[in-house]
Amino acid sequence: MDLSVIIVSWNVKKRLWENLKAIFQSDSDLSYEVFAVDNNSKDGSAEMVKNEFPQAKLIANTENLGFAKANNQAIKKAKGDFILLLNPDMKVFPDTLANMVKWMRNNKQVSAAGCRLIGESGETIKHIRRFPRLSDQLAIVLKLPHLFPNILNKYLRADFDYGMPAKVDSIRGGFFMIRKEVIEKIGLLDERYFVWFEEVDYCRRVKETGGEVWYAPAARCVDYVGQSFKQVGRGAAQQYFRDSMLKYFKKWHPVWQYLVLKSAWPAGIFAARASEKLKLKSKAKT
Repeated sequence: MDLSVIIVSWNVKKRLWENLKAIFQSDSDLSYEVFAVDNNSKDGSAEMVKNEFPQAKLIANTENLGFAKANNQAIKKAKGDFILLLNPDMKVFPDTLANMVKWMRNNKQVSAAGCRLIGESGETIKHIRRFPRLSDQLAIVLKLPHLFPNILNKYLRADFDYGMPAKVDSIRGGFFMIRKEVIEKIGLLDERYFVWFEEVDYCRRVKETGGEVWYAPAARCVDYVGQSFKQVGRGAAQQYFRDSMLKYFKKWHPVWQYLVLKSAWPAGIFAARASEKLKLKSKAKT
């Protein structure tokens, strides 16, 4: 089998329907399978998949297992030469899957790759990142980009050319294609991450074992960005992000950097609240 597509979904029934519809209408001769892993959605997502897309392999969890663990459930069952982790709020074009698999087959040095992501209006979504360092993550925690807009330019690869293929540090997990043989070599996603940083961690593992991660504009995909997280309160989302960031640094960086980041978070929360109050006061005056 050429490809196994894995979609982990949580309470985004409409987007999931559009996602699956687009996949099964793909214009290609690929042999593929599709796994829909539902993380205990309350909006009827699992029932929709079962009734409207019986060709999809449904895994209906009775609790929200998070992104990494839910993907691993399907990866263990996947038979494709390539595994595509695809967020439910993505929409492939008719040629997306075929083009990406063809590019991977023609570039055998590539262990994992992401494609060109575009927004609803056709704009390129800038998603290539360098591996996190203490300086840039501290800047994020302390909300420094509000004061110094260019402080994250190096981390965010502000000068990256999205029209050309390139070897990179990490790609967004929303469209994440991995060779099956690479998974067999370095293992599954790290389930310590509930959400966020799991794809960065995997890219780091690829690099540490001599593999390569690439950006490939040979294929395109629409990214509606963060539909599941719109349902999560800001405080809960920030907690998920904090926990994953600290787990990443505890795993990959010296302990003192982990401790610095951990101690900086209370100041970051204070800075965020102060910033919100200033915005509210500014709006009230206008």
